[in-house]
Amino acid sequence: MSGEPVSTPHPPRWLPELLRSAAMARAFTLATFGAVFASYAIQWLAGPVTFITIVAGLCVVGVGMLIARRHELSFLRLVPISLLVFVCWVLLSIVWSTSPADTVTGCIALLGVAVIAIVIGHVRDTLQTVRALGDVMRWLLSISLALEIVIGILMKTPVHWFGIEGNIIRLGPVEGIFGSRNMLGFVAVIALVTFVVEWRTASIRPGLAVFSVAVGGVMAALSGSPTVLVVAAAVGIATAALFLVRHVRAHDRATVQWVLGAVVAVGLGTAYILRHQIIAAAGSDFSIRANLWRVLSIYVRYHPVEGFGWFGTWPVEQYPFVSINFTLDKHYTTALNAYADLVLQVGWLGLFLFVAMAGIALIRSWLTAGERRAIVYAWTPLVLVALLSNSLFESFTLSGAGWLMLVVLMVRAGQSRSWRERLDAASADAVLPAEE
Repeated sequence: MSGEPVSTPHPPRWLPELLRSAAMARAFTLATFGAVFASYAIQWLAGPVTFITIVAGLCVVGVGMLIARRHELSFLRLVPISLLVFVCWVLLSIVWSTSPADTVTGCIALLGVAVIAIVIGHVRDTLQTVRALGDVMRWLLSISLALEIVIGILMKTPVHWFGIEGNIIRLGPVEGIFGSRNMLGFVAVIALVTFVVEWRTASIRPGLAVFSVAVGGVMAALSGSPTVLVVAAAVGIATAALFLVRHVRAHDRATVQWVLGAVVAVGLGTAYILRHQIIAAAGSDFSIRANLWRVLSIYVRYHPVEGFGWFGTWPVEQYPFVSINFTLDKHYTTALNAYADLVLQVGWLGLFLFVAMAGIALIRSWLTAGERRAIVYAWTPLVLVALLSNSLFESFTLSGAGWLMLVVLMVRAGQSRSWRERLDAASADAVLPAEE
């Protein structure tokens, strides 16, 4: 018996072909967008363990897809360097975290979503990604609207499925299946950008496009989210600027880009200088946020460079979050500002790395969209603008659907105007035979 050769099990021959197939790539993308954007509904129905299991399963399948496609992929272009640096700093924060166990949990959540986002970025092109996200958004927003109508109008006895309060009969605010009006508003704005790009690229029938935009607009309005108008305005201004860039003559484009960059820099600087007046004029909702940020800034001074360690969503029983909530007599689970959350958790250095990471992706995608005629290239910078402007008022971009979208967009932006693209081109030229 000992002399017999030991057989090594091999995967079935059909498995690599399945993992490489276009149908599998589409199914994976739909499942990922559906699971992550519906995470609140999944956890309400089946608990957090079910959602964690779904994400873990998607990670396993996604890694298998990358392995099956390893001959099609460039290792140098697999992950943006800026993303790697930021994630490494987040992982390093385990060393000085006030609660290492919670930081490990937060890091695993961050990495899990990043992995499936990287897979989407490599197995789907931009138009395919837009189509998959549009399909998912249509279903989720339509289901949200239907449930709001059933619970808020048709049912005599009020129930609170998925946390829905049934306020649609008073024209809002509504939450849909997303857990809060602000999350619904955030999803609706991203959906509207996606639906319009689908429409302009003739990816879907005109009737379906009109229905999609109508549902997205209705849900954005009914959400009553105070951040929707700000984010929508930011996306609208970015759209107008991009339209201008795309329609100027090629030799004038660089000048226009520099002028727009200067205007944005001056605008951001002016807004920061007048931040107190802006908050006072914005109303009570923004004043509540400002009060939270004021208290949070006190704790930032204790660890300004490195922060208290990465947690993602706050474990409210841990320091300093328990102290912040005690001081304010509230139960916040985020800083209601992604940038403030970054400073608190991974310090000013972490904020710098995040801004550099997102800024590089925005600049790359903006320049690409300005030069290429296809309207689909506008989707990446416009959704990035929505994410980054929404981050001023919510921390959605640091976890869940917001983080998923940010990483997908970074991978898409990193596949053009990158030093690795030029390196790949140089390598290809080097192996070509010299002409006689």
